[in-house]
Formats: sequence, structure tokens, C-alpha cells
Amino acid sequence: MKLTKMLGLAFGIALGATAAHAQVTLRSADIHPDGYPTVDAVKYMGELLEKSTDGRIKIQVMNNAVLGQEKDTIEQTRFGVIDMNRVNAAPFNNLVPETTVLGLPFLFRSTEHMHKVVDGPIGEEILKAFEPHGLIGLAYYDSGARSFYTTKKPIEKLADLKGMKIRVQQSDLWIAMMQAFGANPTPMPMGEVYSSLETGVVDGAENNWPSYESARHYEVAKNYTLTQHSLNPEILVMSKISWDKLTPEDQKAVREAAKESVKKMRELWTAREKSSEEKVRAGGAKVIEVDKEEFSAAMKPVYDKFVTDPKQKALLEQIQAVK
Repeated sequence: MKLTKMLGLAFGIALGATAAHAQVTLRSADIHPDGYPTVDAVKYMGELLEKSTDGRIKIQVMNNAVLGQEKDTIEQTRFGVIDMNRVNAAPFNNLVPETTVLGLPFLFRSTEHMHKVVDGPIGEEILKAFEPHGLIGLAYYDSGARSFYTTKKPIEKLADLKGMKIRVQQSDLWIAMMQAFGANPTPMPMGEVYSSLETGVVDGAENNWPSYESARHYEVAKNYTLTQHSLNPEILVMSKISWDKLTPEDQKAVREAAKESVKKMRELWTAREKSSEEKVRAGGAKVIEVDKEEFSAAMKPVYDKFVTDPKQKALLEQIQAVK
């Protein structure tokens, strides 16, 4: 072999080794504040990843919506501006149709049922559906049970929702859900909800205990009605552009750290749900029990409208069959 070829080969090997062991900092977006379970779970994932890669790969969590609201950060993630993103499944509905099924009202019988679904082959199938859209699905986080909260008129029965302006996530499914409940849906980013409740732009919203507490919505909307109409999970995704820059070994390390972080997130979530409920009750929130069957029965039009594709019907049947 000629000397020039040998030198060229040696340089190429050295360059490849350098690239394979390059320092990487992945920027991860979240709209929630410091201490929120999803934020801390991704930070924990970063600790695991840093350890498994000898400090080469780090995660910088950019929370508090500093990179934008969820709908905006999804686009930034697809184009590689943001490397990772933790988003509720709902804003993905129009992009990844498979996620629509996860958000169907009263779909999951319990948190345990939801965990069995997303931790198994059904969950993996849905995560794989992200790739054609420029995203890599990594893991599911809990989002708790979502319930209604209002500023003035409390919701004690289904008829109370008639004509009420309710903030919803920016998703066609959630708009249709509110219409089926009899409410007037008002889609808006999470960051605008507090002022909209305070000024009367909307009469109410719906969310889980930790979000109701951490966003301080309980200060301006003190009627919390336990409809628990959705257990729609959160989804942690990565930009395919960023993903493709990693070696197969590093991709494996990222997947393993993401899966491991789910355990930590669930521990944090369980504790946070309890402390958030205690805080809002102590803060004067009125918690209202209702007949959930009445609310559930009103959701047939939503299923009829959004479960039309044979693939979605099959997915729904698989989820319902999980014991």
C-alpha cells in the first residue's frame, strides 16, 4: 500500500473515531416549570445518558416554555432546531393520526390499563409511527387524569357544560370532545390560559392535578370537577435530524436512558399528584364528584367521527382488549 493511501486511511479512521466520540448536548423542550415531573424525568434521563456515555452526551432541559409553546416546539423539533421534546399526545394528533386513539375520552379504564397499553406492543407501534414525520418516539410519560375546572359556575352534571367557553388543547379531537359535552371549545396554548381565565375570555379549562396547581389556575378557577375524562399520555420525542447524527451505539444509549426515565417519572408523578391535590384543596378549591357515566355516554359522536380508518378501529379494539 502506498504511503499516501496509508496516511489517508489512518486520517480517516482517526476522523471517524473523533466523530463517534464527539461531545453532544441535546436541547430538550418542555412547557412546565422547574420541579415538574416531566422536567425532572428528562433531567434524570440526562444523568443516565451522561453516565453511560462517559460524559459525551448531555441533555440540557429548556423548560418553562422558553423555546415556545408545544405546537411551536413540535415544528422546531421536526426541523432539528430542538433535539428533544416532551409534549402531550394531543398536539400530535393532526401530524401522527395514530396518537388520536390515545386521546379518546374515557378510553383507559385506569392508570394501570394505560401503562399496560403504552408499555407493550401497541405503544411501540404508535411510537414507530412518528418516524415518517421527522420524529423518533422514545417513551411515554404519565399525564394523569384530566378534569374540568371553572371560574364561576361549577360543573355538577353534564348539562352545566352547555354553552360554557372551555379552553382545550390545539387538537381537532379535543374540540369535538368539548362540543359533544355541550361546551364551546376555545383552543389556545397553555401559556395563555391563566390570563384567559382571569379576564373571562374562557369560563373554564381542563387538566390534571399537577398542571392545575403548577400553572396556578386554581387561583382563578376554584371549581374542580372530577370527570377524569382523559388519561392521554405525554410523549417524549427526538428530532430525526438529531437522531441520525448519532452512532448506532449512542442511539441505543438514548433509547435505554429514555425507557429507564419512565420509572422515575411515574414515581415523581404519583407523589406530585398527591401534593398538588393537597395544595389546591388547601388553597380553597371546591372539588366536585359527578356521575362519570353521564359524561362518558355523551362521547359516542367523538368515537364515530375519529375512529373511521380501519387501522384506528383495530388499534382501538386492541387497546380495549388489554386486561
